[in-house]
Amino acid sequence: MTRRHVRVVGAMLQNEMGRYLITQRPPTASLPLLWEFPGGRVEEGEQDTVALARELLEEMGVRIQVLEQVMHTHHEYPTYDIDFRVFRCRLSDPDAEIHHLRVHDHRWVALEEMGEYRFPDADAKTLARLLDLDH
Repeated sequence: MTRRHVRVVGAMLQNEMGRYLITQRPPTASLPLLWEFPGGRVEEGEQDTVALARELLEEMGVRIQVLEQVMHTHHEYPTYDIDFRVFRCRLSDPDAEIHHLRVHDHRWVALEEMGEYRFPDADAKTLARLLDLDH
């Protein structure tokens, strides 16, 4: 049996107060109610940056500018592999209201507060690298 490989993109969105946007997965999703960087799956033939902009529009109704890739990690879950790429992004409109279209909740958190939230393993790896980069 071939392992499933899933390509996922995430947004590292920072506001003017230096806080990062994290979102909570819906209760009916896989890995329910865990927190993560906003983003999602890249569809077949789709560019990472296009997928990321599409996902944030679908999930929260916000438009973003995707800047540079800041991290790339690989994580093996029991039944599938994640190829996870994180991009620095900014809201096209800093005053845009975030809607919970496909997310359960959201928070703007400082790096030192991230440990108070439970993340999926792939995000936790990225978070550990992010904390190391910023300190």
